[in-house]
Amino acid sequence: MKRFHVHVSVADLNESVAFYSRLFAQPPAREEADYAKWMLDDPRINFAISTRSATTGVDHFGVQVDSEEELLALRDRACQSGAEILDEGKAQCCYAVSDKHWVVDPQGMPWEHFVTMGEARQFGTATRAGASAPDEVSAHSGTPDQGENRQDAPAGSCCG
Repeated sequence: MKRFHVHVSVADLNESVAFYSRLFAQPPAREEADYAKWMLDDPRINFAISTRSATTGVDHFGVQVDSEEELLALRDRACQSGAEILDEGKAQCCYAVSDKHWVVDPQGMPWEHFVTMGEARQFGTATRAGASAPDEVSAHSGTPDQGENRQDAPAGSCCG
């Protein structure tokens, strides 16, 4: 089953945790010094916030799936959309270990497709670099060309 994912960069984590906890009528499922995540069932969403970006607002959207088969089906649909795919593979970010890939919509909004395989003790282990190509990955969340800290990653060719 799929779960919609939204990651929002915030300026004040405590203020935002208090706001979203009231809005969602529940505390975060996971909370760290720089990150919080709600796993809501109604609506079915993985809503995360963090203070890891230099700018505030929507960082990226995504779809979380329960299996590798569902992830492959999303990758096939992304290929059919004509989008370039960035296969990140097994990655650690946002206090989780996932298998994932990324696409960017025509407006430049990054979309993450992922299956979570476990929790991590650290936010992420990506190596930081200062390059600026659109097929690179942000060290804080894995998003293509979002944020000032990026990791070099090869862009995956689609459907070939």
